[in-house]
Amino acid sequence: MRYDAVVVGAGPNGLASANKLADAGWSVLLLEAQTEVGGAVRSDRELDPEFVHDTFSAFYPLAASSRGLAAFGLEEHGLAWRHAPAVLGHPLPDGRWALLHRDRQVTARLMDEQHPGDGDAWLDLCAVWDRIGDPLVSALVSPFPPVRPGLSLLTRLRGAGGLDLVKTLLTPAMELGRRGFGGESAGLLVAGNAGHADLPLDAPGSGVFGLLLTMLGQTVGFPVPEGGAGRLSQALARRLESLGGEILCDSEVAHVVVEHGRAVGVITTDGRRYDAGRAVVADVSATRLFGGLVDAAHLPARVNRGMRDFQLDPGTVKVDWALDGTLPWASPPAHAPGTFHVADSVSEMTEALGQVAAGVIPARPFLLAGQMTTSDPTRSPAGTESLWAYTHVPQPDRTVRDAGEGGVRGVWDASDCERFADRMQARIERLAPGFGSRVRARRVLGPRELEARNANLVGGAINGGTAQLHQQLFLRPVPGLLGRPETGVPGLYLGSASAHPGGGVHGAPGLNAARAALLHHRLGRLNPRRR
Repeated sequence: MRYDAVVVGAGPNGLASANKLADAGWSVLLLEAQTEVGGAVRSDRELDPEFVHDTFSAFYPLAASSRGLAAFGLEEHGLAWRHAPAVLGHPLPDGRWALLHRDRQVTARLMDEQHPGDGDAWLDLCAVWDRIGDPLVSALVSPFPPVRPGLSLLTRLRGAGGLDLVKTLLTPAMELGRRGFGGESAGLLVAGNAGHADLPLDAPGSGVFGLLLTMLGQTVGFPVPEGGAGRLSQALARRLESLGGEILCDSEVAHVVVEHGRAVGVITTDGRRYDAGRAVVADVSATRLFGGLVDAAHLPARVNRGMRDFQLDPGTVKVDWALDGTLPWASPPAHAPGTFHVADSVSEMTEALGQVAAGVIPARPFLLAGQMTTSDPTRSPAGTESLWAYTHVPQPDRTVRDAGEGGVRGVWDASDCERFADRMQARIERLAPGFGSRVRARRVLGPRELEARNANLVGGAINGGTAQLHQQLFLRPVPGLLGRPETGVPGLYLGSASAHPGGGVHGAPGLNAARAALLHHRLGRLNPRRR
């Protein structure tokens, strides 16, 4: 079978890329190894038939703010967004909450109640974001270098604080939330959001990432697809098929075919060959694409050399719970948040994430958690809660020791996963006494289970490679590719989270790969010698 483009991997990036190419009139085949589309954007009822749990990711501020995804009109294909009463909460052992509400006036009022003056400081920060937020987000997700959004950002920076603002954006997350604030709320929110990536909270770059997620929460919220995360992927799939695109699941790609120096198709594990007349887009991890799918002999030396130093982000342990009731908070929040973070302080967050970076399993892991029924009442019966929490852990092959007392070895077999899940559950129990008695079912997905369900999550790495500065922008995935989706093999494009701009459900790597393929095809038609 011959198509204009073959897209490997039906995660959000692969689906976005396939839709973009189909919009241009290309014939597109999308191949997925699993039994359904979605990659890390899927949901299921396997824990309890009455409960919908998102298997991997769950909240989508980046998707809601993505102009590329918005252009697809996914609401016409069944997507509906839902929001919790509050965006994000951070409970503290003394009963206080740091709370982010979609209404900035409410957020400011809550901050002011804890420390007079913090409310005005928050509104001032929001006003700065109003000026720079759109071009900053556009610059971060655009192909590198981001000329147009970059110029727009530079223009707006002058009126929003100039070099003082640049200095603020480069401030580490653990310090950024303290600037201009006397209370703890702003610092907890910014640092907690920075902790979604593997950026050290005391390193430059962590502050702007934490601020980005926090301000997206303030402006677009942390929405969820009604009915489960999988509804977002299904909407993308339905749209693709409405344009004539084809999707084949249970079709694992074993090899990218390169002939006369150009990618011309793929071969699946069952021996079928699918030819691509114009492009192959790979929504797969860089370690897999450059570690076997393409023969090393076909790759430029700079790519083979760069991949020797490619660094994955840490592993992940995710726990899902089906609760007979809502979370029994010792001190209920003023507004129920969809997401919440668990750490006693910014210092404790910093310690836990630092331990992970050093190969140590944290004794007091920093938790990122979601109350899905609070966000979307269709997820479980009334009066119950579909709950999850995840945390970062060292990659299985980089674990040095366990800082806790549970005897977790870091091999992440069933015993390790259950012991560590007990540790995570105990952290929530401290804040919500009686939580454990409401658990009717629990599922633990460790690094190995996550990778088995999605091959891109290598060792439980959810961001396609570290988000630290030495592997971002023009250094992602390797310096030789300059942050571009081109792979050094004509006709082959990297469109996964391993490519710039990295992890997160925004579709940008896939969209950037599709744009590059379309551009190269147009240039080839204008100048056949370039083909």
